[in-house]
Amino acid sequence: MSGFGERGASGIIASMSIVLIGARGSGKTSIGCRLADRLWQTFIDVDDLIVRKAGKSIREIFAEDGEPHFRDLETEVVRDTSLLADHVIGLGGGTLMREENRRTLKEAGHKLIYLRCDPEELLRRTLADPRSVETRPALTALGGGIEEVRHLLEQREPVYRSVMDAELDVTALSADEAVTHIARML
Repeated sequence: MSGFGERGASGIIASMSIVLIGARGSGKTSIGCRLADRLWQTFIDVDDLIVRKAGKSIREIFAEDGEPHFRDLETEVVRDTSLLADHVIGLGGGTLMREENRRTLKEAGHKLIYLRCDPEELLRRTLADPRSVETRPALTALGGGIEEVRHLLEQREPVYRSVMDAELDVTALSADEAVTHIARML
């Protein structure tokens, strides 16, 4: 078997989690849920854990407590989830912008898969998702349009690529097609 599993002294493939990274709208949650089902694992959405921990939406955290507080909560959740094996974990789009989070995930031995998507498709998906529109803030002063998406990708894509183990272009893929491709990578 080729792929991500590391063989221990017993020859058995060691456990690790799959971490999906990418921009808002790339499909981390929809693909992650389906991938977890296919692998008989549990899906964990870091943003959902932050919302539960804070008792309010991400938009409310940003508005009431500020982005630095949100990022601190995010780092706590990343630290906790990094201890899990045999899970599929979906990160927020900005999670990896903090060096501590990148280091924590890499040291844990998890495999990071970058779900790359064209900016126009990211915006289309984000605007079509009522959950995203209602509960998530604009991420820059650009206000959430295509300029914001392009700006964030310009900043974040080099970071995603610096830590990823594999990249999958999901621009034209359904969630099920993406799962099939990821399963072949493993």
